[in-house]
Amino acid sequence: MRKKIVAGNWKMNASKVAAERLVGGIIAGLPNPSPCQWVMIPPYPYLGCVDSAIQGHDIALGAQDTSNEQAGAFTGEVSADMLRDMGCQYVLVGHSERRSLYGESSELVAQKFAAAKRAGLIPILCVGESLQQREQEQTEQVVCQQLDAVLFLGENFENAVVAYEPVWAIGTGKTASPEQAQGVHHMIRQYLSDKSQKSIAESLSILYGGSVKGDNAGDLFAMPDIDGGLIGGASLKADDFLAIGRSFIDQGVKA
Repeated sequence: MRKKIVAGNWKMNASKVAAERLVGGIIAGLPNPSPCQWVMIPPYPYLGCVDSAIQGHDIALGAQDTSNEQAGAFTGEVSADMLRDMGCQYVLVGHSERRSLYGESSELVAQKFAAAKRAGLIPILCVGESLQQREQEQTEQVVCQQLDAVLFLGENFENAVVAYEPVWAIGTGKTASPEQAQGVHHMIRQYLSDKSQKSIAESLSILYGGSVKGDNAGDLFAMPDIDGGLIGGASLKADDFLAIGRSFIDQGVKA
């Protein structure tokens, strides 16, 4: 069975006190046994306090980005080795905000993906199309090009995660229908199966990101190729985040 994952991307939110309070609330409400792998992805400054708080609990730590460089004169950058040293197991690469606001190319994102794997981290590669691209029926072309950049470097998706996040659904309150999301998730799995190893594609966890909430998570997670969610705003409230993860219980998913 593919690993079910609910990852909370806090983006540039919280304070040290708020981070500790949020983590405490999530820990207090964790179902036992857990139906999924919980991942918390706070801003860099709070990695240490979150890591300390989750010790002994079924929660993994992730970072929001990594440098493609291993070390050197790159002021302001943080390497994958440093993230691993801080206790991270996962790292986002290619989030739509990094691509759109900071001009990260698919080639740079692929280099970050490779750097994460070299450091022993599990990269969560974010892919997705804009509203204009969807309306022009370019979703498959755009997403496949983003995947191809990783494959071009000779990388595969073993020990990695893909997150499909339609850009038009992030923070807008709009959500792809379960059928729309399933269609893209299935396409991603089939494309990687055709391009690399079928067994890797079949075992790859593919997450959906884009205004996921407790009241729509169940329908999304019921789709056969949707293995969890990359959660934004709802991950900043313990009850909301927990409600999303508990949706797996309704699908009969066991730890």
